Amino acid sequence: MAAHSHTNHHHHGHVGRPLMGALALTLIFAVVEAVSGWLGGSLTLLGDAGHMITDATALGLALLATWIAKRPPSPRHTFGLGRAEVIAAMTNGLLMFAIVAFIVVTAIERLRAPQPVSGGVVMAVAAMGLAVNLLVAFILSRGERTLNIRAALLHVMGDVLGSIAALAAGAVVYLTGWTPIDPLLSLLICMIILVSSVKLMGDALHVIMEGVPPDMDLNEVGRAMAGIGGVHSVHDLHIWMLSSGTVMLSAHVIVDDINRWERLLTDLHHLLQERFNITHATLQPEPVTRVIHPLKQLQG
Repeated sequence: MAAHSHTNHHHHGHVGRPLMGALALTLIFAVVEAVSGWLGGSLTLLGDAGHMITDATALGLALLATWIAKRPPSPRHTFGLGRAEVIAAMTNGLLMFAIVAFIVVTAIERLRAPQPVSGGVVMAVAAMGLAVNLLVAFILSRGERTLNIRAALLHVMGDVLGSIAALAAGAVVYLTGWTPIDPLLSLLICMIILVSSVKLMGDALHVIMEGVPPDMDLNEVGRAMAGIGGVHSVHDLHIWMLSSGTVMLSAHVIVDDINRWERLLTDLHHLLQERFNITHATLQPEPVTRVIHPLKQLQG
């Protein structure tokens, strides 16, 4: 006899709107920055434009994943398609790695063979780019913080840093004529973006590998469940993330009196939801008389 309960509240409509706004702004300015970077001869500006074009792709992918994740469960996908957002986050992380590699290679070439840079043009466009990127980051930060949104926000924050670097490079070139500052700042920004990308990929892989949520202690959950009156102990406890916002749990619960299971089940679900925000739990009751060697590690 097993029982389960789940409550799944999605806010994909609220997530989709900021993504659409961010996508439109990013696409428009990417074109402006690419043309200006080409005319001004700035690697930092061209790299940032390429990054923004990739951002537009990333935001489009995030928007598509949000739409897919809205689809209800089916006989083929009984948990729904919520992990589409996690897959989109991983794909966007890989795109970031590709961007970083391209900019690093190009920056090294520029250091070996410096090229003229129009400092005034770079500063003007970078200042506009910074304003646009900050606006896009603000729009995304007001949405639900799923892995998908985090991935999109990572791309945009990379653009914010890129715009700051382009602005600084343009100022240095304009005031001193020292062009190596352009590729050097590009390399610095690449290192910052790389660290954030590795963290995002690690979080996404943790979800794919059905890991326990980082902010949750499996033993603490087990002890809390075993601490309810009438529960003898808990074993075969599993906690994993279906997606970045949905936590699942399954466990075998050894009870003193199997006839009290219905009440205990209600108490356990209430505990899991109120204390740990676990809204989908599948619990299997077992009478204490069936257990030859009761497991004590999760007893209250």
